[in-house]
Amino acid sequence: MSKTILSSSGPVTLLGGGHASAQDLTDALTIAGTLVAVDGGLVTALGAGIIPDAVVGDMDSAPPEALARVPPDRQHRVSEQQSTDFDKALRSVDAPVVIGAGFCGGRVDHQLAAFHTLLVRADRPCILLAEKEVILIAPPVLSLNTVAGDVVSLFPLLAVQGCSRGLEWPIDGLSFDPARLVGTSNRANGPIHIEIERAGMLLIVPRGYLTALVAHFVQGGARWPARAAPHISRPSPSK
Repeated sequence: MSKTILSSSGPVTLLGGGHASAQDLTDALTIAGTLVAVDGGLVTALGAGIIPDAVVGDMDSAPPEALARVPPDRQHRVSEQQSTDFDKALRSVDAPVVIGAGFCGGRVDHQLAAFHTLLVRADRPCILLAEKEVILIAPPVLSLNTVAGDVVSLFPLLAVQGCSRGLEWPIDGLSFDPARLVGTSNRANGPIHIEIERAGMLLIVPRGYLTALVAHFVQGGARWPARAAPHISRPSPSK
């Protein structure tokens, strides 16, 4: 069970150690002014003149001189190596939605690991900033005021089905599977409405919809429940 290191009634920004432009920070912090630096993301935050509200991670990428500028009670070291620093931070932040900057671009393996965390922590909505798009696990139900021609990509991380209105190629009746069928480069005909049967579908839309997506979660829109902890059977002790 994860310890909550920061709780907020509003959206929170997570800043990772990957590439994050000045525009990324501006866009994220304008909407979600509480900032959590994820390990090496501390260097980026300090470079922008910002002392984060918290720093989370194993701290192997946060230089001692950078940590020295952050009050000790804002530093939260999680030393286990079974999860990424992004996972450590996301599971430790209690907020209606998180904006993640510094997790896309750069190394492909880091991006894949970030998408894995989005799936594993689907009950903690997180919207990742890419250069031109935003990426998130599609919630159970979502309506978005897209305009005709907007690219709406759906990429399954698990076998999953859904239904839609407003897409040029409706998804009703399709069985998405990462090894069989994906839904990239679909397009909106106007406003869209999407319903997904279970957490497992990446939704990728133009970056201009960041504010609307944040509002969906802040205003109590549909989200996924926490995954049940796996049941582990243990043999009875010998008599």
